[in-house]
This record gives sequence, C-alpha cells and structure tokens, in this order.
Amino acid sequence: MGQVSFYHHLTSINFIVYYMGFIDTHSHIYGPEFDEDIADVIVRAKEAGLDKVLLPNINPDTVQPMLDLCAQYPGFLFPMLGIHPEDLGEGYQEKLDAMHELLQEGHPYIAIGEVGLDYYWDDTHREEQKDAFEQQIGWAIEKQLPLMIHTRSAHSDLVAIMKKYEGEHLKGVFHCFGGTRDEAEELLRFDGFVLGIGGVLTYKKSILPEVLREVPLNRIVIETDAPYLAPVPCRGKRNEPAFAYHTLLRLADLYGVTPEEVMKQTSDNVLRVFKCLNA
Repeated sequence: MGQVSFYHHLTSINFIVYYMGFIDTHSHIYGPEFDEDIADVIVRAKEAGLDKVLLPNINPDTVQPMLDLCAQYPGFLFPMLGIHPEDLGEGYQEKLDAMHELLQEGHPYIAIGEVGLDYYWDDTHREEQKDAFEQQIGWAIEKQLPLMIHTRSAHSDLVAIMKKYEGEHLKGVFHCFGGTRDEAEELLRFDGFVLGIGGVLTYKKSILPEVLREVPLNRIVIETDAPYLAPVPCRGKRNEPAFAYHTLLRLADLYGVTPEEVMKQTSDNVLRVFKCLNA
C-alpha cells in the first residue's frame, strides 16, 4: 500500500487520528536510514495520530544526531541516553564514563536506554554486558529515570539482575517483547514495568496474540523500533513511527476494544512510566 493510499485508509477507518494522539515509545529515526526524508517521516507520524515519539540512544556516536533531531521537533521527539549491549565494544568503560558525564543537572534525557543484554549473535561477552547493564541501572536509580531495556536470548540473566534492584522502585519498558507466557509473567512481576509491543504482533507466526491474552492492556505500550520490524502490511519496508497505527489496530482487535481505548490506555501507561512527559 503506497503512502497516499495508506493515509487515506487511516483517516477513513476512524477520525480519532485527528483528535486523540498516541505514543511510539521506541524509534531510531535519527539514524542514516532517515537522512533523506525525515521531515516527511515526521509529517506522516503526526497524520497517523502520534503526538510523541521517544528516541532510545544506541552508542556515543548517536547522541548528537539524536539531540539535533529532537531540537528540531521539541515537544514531539524525546531523547534517551544509554549504550545498546551490542554496541559496547572495546573500552566500554570509557564510553560509559563519558556518557554518564552527560547526565548533568538540566540534561534533556527522559530515560536510560537502550540498555540491556543480547546474547543472540555473540555470547562471549556476557560478563561485560551484565556489568554495563548494572552500571546503567545505577544511572537510572541515581537520576530517578525509567529504563528502556533490550533483551534477546538472555531472559534468565535479565530477571536475575532485575531482582537485585527490586527495592529501588525502578520503572521502565521491556522493549520489543516477543516471549512466552511464562516470560511475560516473570517480567510483569516488576511492578513499575510495561511490555513494549510492536510490529511482531502482526506477524502470521507470532505467538504474541496468544500470550497477550494473559496480559492486561494497562501493562502494554506501543513501539515501532524503526527502522526495523515493520508491521504487516508494511513488512519488508523501512519501519517508521506512522506504522505504529497497524499495531494499535491489532491490539484493539485482540483486546476487543476500540482504537480510541487503546490510544488512551497505552498513552496513560507511557505517562505513568515516563513521568517527565507529564510536565
């Protein structure tokens, strides 16, 4: 479906896109994949009903491009600070120290992220990943910020680490959740956290529809992970925030509620976790 027909489709489904907004909690639109048409991407996001897009950081090199983009769209784009577990590399402690210095009084970051554990491609640096993750959890505690947590092929280690900090009243998002019922239950035991649900929900072989039947809507937020994991019917294309509307419609169908209710509840969930967005 082309862009023009796609947005005609959105507005013909329901006029709520014009008077009620929702939030993409995880998008990397500051990356080079969007250099040629970022202004159009923002226009399409707003036309699709988004009123906020949250931008997790990846590594030290992406901090400034992310901040520059947020400065162009204040009140719409919001930055986070963290190092993705796959981006630690050599000398990761120096990187962490330099990024920690950015968290001075008056900093613009709404969360610590994207941080976590990823053993999918390479599990030879587990201890380094766990160390970096715990240091960045420390930043969240120190600055009273939520966490945007990435985990892949590392569920047990993630849960073990999180249990160490249960008394710290942490909040955050378990980004790109695609696990089992048991994994969802374990993660939702951390009261301040919600599950980030994106395009994978729309995939034919996804187990998420069955798993989410056991997850209340007040523990879910919507995300894209743009430019990755575009939902059906856009699968295979570069993902972008506007495509979050497809995930929203699938959630409405799954929970047997209106799109308006999904917009309101998921937005309320975001504002509960990211309290600074209420200002």
